[in-house]
Amino acid sequence: MSTFYFIAFLSIFFSILVITAKNPVHSILYLILTFFTFTIHYILMNAQFLAIVNFIVYMGAILVLFLYTLMLINLNKESEPRKSNLVNIAGFIGGTCFLITIVAALKAFKVSQPVILHDPNLGLVKNLGKILFNEYLLPFEVSSILLLSAMVGAVLLATKDPKTA
Repeated sequence: MSTFYFIAFLSIFFSILVITAKNPVHSILYLILTFFTFTIHYILMNAQFLAIVNFIVYMGAILVLFLYTLMLINLNKESEPRKSNLVNIAGFIGGTCFLITIVAALKAFKVSQPVILHDPNLGLVKNLGKILFNEYLLPFEVSSILLLSAMVGAVLLATKDPKTA
């Protein structure tokens, strides 16, 4: 149980660092660490499939894409346009509404007992594969054909027509 609280503290800590970091690259790196703590939470909850998907899709693909995109754009403070006072007032009002919502949610918060799983094999990938390839084989194959046709369509749209070139 103490491992859960330590990882929860790290999740909150890295989330705050994402918001408060001055350098956008550091902010994305802290976001990667935040998602890594989420992966550890999924492992602690015996949800290995969600942990693997979180690790591969979010940390491995999306956030690395964010990092490369951020490195490619020019983030000079000299080229940034000056913000008006109206934007600052709107940000203050939005932040105040968010703070009021958080305070109201914390007042309604009740501590409950932890959920105890009666089946320890609940979140295993093996069980998900059995259900996916036995009960839901047809929708799984139809979705794969749909994704394949979307990929072929994207390639055809991206290639130049030799008649117009």
